[in-house]
Amino acid sequence: MTKMEVKQIDSIAQVSCGAWNGLVETDYPFLRHEFLAALEQSGSVSVQTGWRPAHLLVTADGELLACMPLYVKQHSWGEYVFDQQWAQAYQQYGYPYYPKLLTAIPFTPCQGVRIAMKPAVDLLEVTSLLLEYIKQLAVRAGISSWHCLFPVGRQAENLQALGLFIRQGVQFQWFNQPYRDFDDYLQTLSAGKRKMLRRERRRISEQGIRILQIAGPNVSEQQWRVFYRFYRLTYLKHGAQPYLNPAFFQQLAAKMPEQLLLVFAVKDENYIAAALSLVGADCLYGRYWGCDEEYHSLHFEVCYYQGIDYCIAHGLNRFDSGAQGEHKIARGFRPVTTYSAHWIRDERFAAAIARSVAREQQQVEAYKQDAANYLPFKQ
Repeated sequence: MTKMEVKQIDSIAQVSCGAWNGLVETDYPFLRHEFLAALEQSGSVSVQTGWRPAHLLVTADGELLACMPLYVKQHSWGEYVFDQQWAQAYQQYGYPYYPKLLTAIPFTPCQGVRIAMKPAVDLLEVTSLLLEYIKQLAVRAGISSWHCLFPVGRQAENLQALGLFIRQGVQFQWFNQPYRDFDDYLQTLSAGKRKMLRRERRRISEQGIRILQIAGPNVSEQQWRVFYRFYRLTYLKHGAQPYLNPAFFQQLAAKMPEQLLLVFAVKDENYIAAALSLVGADCLYGRYWGCDEEYHSLHFEVCYYQGIDYCIAHGLNRFDSGAQGEHKIARGFRPVTTYSAHWIRDERFAAAIARSVAREQQQVEAYKQDAANYLPFKQ
């Protein structure tokens, strides 16, 4: 094979949708060309928002062999792997931490492939080539570091083999056995937790609330506007502005509706809450939620129980409902390990951060084990 070369592009639009999606697993919705293009074309991801696209392509003889999303970051918002303490340490000693390089899906803490390639290409060889390019870029552009967030396990192992240190985290996910229906799932729980879940679901109807599940192609423009109002409220309630704008969701609805699921809660013929999930080949990804006002158990129903219902009905193996949320444990969401890989250019900071991550890993493993002790399943 002709020698492989790395090319950097400053917009996903500079590579065709067919070429990019020909490498990625399009059943994992977040790496699809359409998803990344929606982020950029809507302006949610841009120089102005502190996310400058700098994606990398690997080619040989003009053929696209591999691709990797990459961003030049001026902050650490919207990442869900927190490195602000590292930035503070740099600042304390008078060194700039930003800009940094980030391989991730913006605003999306969901594990998946981060380096996509043709099946015949060697993953370790391509990863090594990309890392060498990144190191040279970092020297030329005065960049402090490169971070790869939420890669699947094999890709994390390759990055570790190339000298990056691996940071672990914990999320809570639900796994299908598979079950016949929700009641079949409840039979696996202890009596107390089974009673709690039934009571929470019953409270929805007792409050006069009904639930609608609407597949992406069937969502109306008016329903999208209602959803965005709820999504925006979630941020405004905490004194923040939303990361994503209406144009982003309009793009998703137009370009990849088959992978969208919208759940609405309705009371007195008015929408009162909504949640948007993305549908993969074997996983449902719960992403965005909002409501006008709180009702007892409404969040659990719209964001968790409806997702479990959908996975059972459609034979999906896993429900990834997003970051954080220890309250998920009592509802049967198991702790799983997530990974991020980090390269720090300055050897002094790299050594100090690696020691910190090693200490942190012991705490993460203990936390995961402790969380598993509170799972509601029958012994």
